[in-house]
Amino acid sequence: MNMSKNYENIVLNSLPEREMEIVGQITAEKMALLREKALAKVKENLEVDGFRKGNAPDSVVAQKVGEMRLLEEAAEIALGEEYPNILEEHNIDAIGRPEITITKIGVGAPLEFKVKTALMPEIKLGDYKKIASSVAPANEKNKAPATTVPEVTDKEVDDVVLNIRKNMAHQLAHEKAGLDEHDHNHGEIKDEDLPAIDENFLKLLGDFKSETDLREKIKENIGKDKARATTDKRRTDILEKIIAESKIEMPKIIVEGELEKMLAQFKDDLARSGVPYDEYLKHIKKSEEDLKKEWHDTAVKRAKSQIILNTIAKEENISPAEENIKKEMENILANFKEADRFRVRMYVETFLTNDLVFKFLEEQK
Repeated sequence: MNMSKNYENIVLNSLPEREMEIVGQITAEKMALLREKALAKVKENLEVDGFRKGNAPDSVVAQKVGEMRLLEEAAEIALGEEYPNILEEHNIDAIGRPEITITKIGVGAPLEFKVKTALMPEIKLGDYKKIASSVAPANEKNKAPATTVPEVTDKEVDDVVLNIRKNMAHQLAHEKAGLDEHDHNHGEIKDEDLPAIDENFLKLLGDFKSETDLREKIKENIGKDKARATTDKRRTDILEKIIAESKIEMPKIIVEGELEKMLAQFKDDLARSGVPYDEYLKHIKKSEEDLKKEWHDTAVKRAKSQIILNTIAKEENISPAEENIKKEMENILANFKEADRFRVRMYVETFLTNDLVFKFLEEQK
């Protein structure tokens, strides 16, 4: 075996529906090296009597959580680091979320695993460079320079300030009536109830020295939102035209994976709004299967979009720098400490690559 590799005994099994099973091992040496990384990750959030959080000695942490927990953490880190290398070495065009199974794990031994993944479908791409160059950005249509900042009117700023004042008055009405945020059984909010734009108002919103300072910041944010919306609109137009002029055989597993992602996001949004998912389904008189049927066409479109972006990235040799991937990963993992490192890497690689592909398309003349 080439000693620079941290995996061995890789076997590729072709499955129906353009799927593949990858069986293999991460070397015992790699697993031993990652024990320290796993220990540091576990230690971060562990509370041990007699020690400040994250400050217990390594030996105490290892004894408290047990060697198996450390092995499982090391396995997650190892697969996150080595799976992309396995795909690259064996020229596997994987797409979507892989299903990972640890088949054998033990101290001082290699980690044995199975991964089931979907492969890129057969695709005939339209002339994406020509299509992209034909979709002009909004500021080019009226011959304005590309760096032009979108115009923001005083009325747009006034509307935002008014909304902030209304929200504050609404919150105060809730506090006075002792109501929670979802209970709107209070009197009508009138103009005289709106807070004045004084020093106290500005302090509540942040470190603003004056109303002018606040309005300037609002104006800047509206401008950024408008610029982002213009960029997003052009990107959507380019992608939709490429989809229309391309042929893609869509594997069922990819559409199902996209539907699962949409469902998870939807449940998360409902939870943040304080609405129980089951109650929501009862209210709209629909089942989860009904929702999936309604979303099917959107899921197909989203899956096709991702396949097209992946294909262009491969054709044009576009990929994010490893240091940028690691930086974004650490930002996410700092806020979501329990997140699966492997999944985070897949997510980060995808969105950074997509952004680079869109930039490439936008540069076509």
